[in-house]
Amino acid sequence: MTRTAESGMLVAAAGVAAFGVTLVILAGGQTIDSRIGLTFAVMVAAFGTVHMAIRRWAPSASTVILPPAALLTAISLAEIHRLDPVRAGLQQWWLLIAASMTVALLFFLHRRGTATIRRYRYLYLLTGLILLLLPLLPSTGPLPVRGLEVNGSRLWLVVDLGITEIRFQPGEIVKLLMVLFLAGYLAERQSALAERPRQLGPFKFPEPRQLFPVVAVWAVSLVVLVVQRDLGASVLLFGAFIGMIYTATGRPTYLLIGAVLTASAGYGAYRLFDHVERRFLAWIQPFQNFEDAGYQVAQAWFGMGTGSLAGSGIGLGRPDLIPNAATDFIYAAVAEELGFAGSLAILAGFALLIGVGFGIALRCRDRFRKLTAAGLTWVLGLQAFLIIGGVLRLVPLTGITLPFMSYGGSSLVGNFLLLGLLARISHEEPA
Repeated sequence: MTRTAESGMLVAAAGVAAFGVTLVILAGGQTIDSRIGLTFAVMVAAFGTVHMAIRRWAPSASTVILPPAALLTAISLAEIHRLDPVRAGLQQWWLLIAASMTVALLFFLHRRGTATIRRYRYLYLLTGLILLLLPLLPSTGPLPVRGLEVNGSRLWLVVDLGITEIRFQPGEIVKLLMVLFLAGYLAERQSALAERPRQLGPFKFPEPRQLFPVVAVWAVSLVVLVVQRDLGASVLLFGAFIGMIYTATGRPTYLLIGAVLTASAGYGAYRLFDHVERRFLAWIQPFQNFEDAGYQVAQAWFGMGTGSLAGSGIGLGRPDLIPNAATDFIYAAVAEELGFAGSLAILAGFALLIGVGFGIALRCRDRFRKLTAAGLTWVLGLQAFLIIGGVLRLVPLTGITLPFMSYGGSSLVGNFLLLGLLARISHEEPA
């Protein structure tokens, strides 16, 4: 696909967002206003700016990275307008900020290249650990920066600017820093991790010393789980690492070990934390616990059930009955109003992004680039699976965001930077 075709698809995605907002306005019996043009302009400005930056500083990058992300963002903006117009306006501002930061990243990588960032892997580890600990700052006090607990998890950082406050989830940046650290670490030790394993019955297991990095990252994930009480970030961090080590070695045994360790950590969280226990109850018995833990999941299922094939129509359903519909349950809200067709479009968008990401990783000859591209794709895929799987009751709810769709500025920034990294890697390792 040419860059011209890519730009046309980005404009079409902006049109989808504007058309969705138009339907929301008409369904509410309101008169046509500036929100339609503003939504279109913001989409064109955000994705157009990133598109032009890629043309200028990564011209050989894949042309299939931005369009699916633009489609997901377009559907999201329309649905968030439906659920909360004030939040929709804030989301548009964050979209512009995310695009600006991605342009800055592309410029930096154009000047330095990805080979440069490999050198600072331990700095990424240190920075990531500091960012993980920042939400543990006291919620009150004289400091302009403080932590904030939401829904039982301590994930948020609040920065007081005097005239306003900015809330941010450091974890969205931490996941990128950890991928860069792990890619550098595994690229250096790939040969050792792939050494001849020990045979134990029908299974082949790595040497105990080779399991040290697996256990170490699992321990860090447990610290995140215990200190921040956040099951989602813990599973995402450890799952991405296991995916990366599997990519580096080709040994499915690591997947088995990772599954066992993840299950044991999940069981421990279920026994230790009340809010995790509630999420497990909502997963297993949502309708039996309708008045309590299962209310959110049950309402989401009722809504998706009424959506049928084509949906109730954007602006005509009742996704507002689902608690936190704009964040945790944006997929259910879209499935209700756009039906199976809309939910399938979301799945197709993520499938395309994941396929492109792994395709970039497969083409890479450089170990660090290969593992970075694979790690970023594992993060994106696992995050989408955990939240959509939670809504569909395939896995317990974890409370993480759906990339490019859930309301939240930190999520948008993190995922746009992820796209920028993938674009640069695909430029340096063209097809």
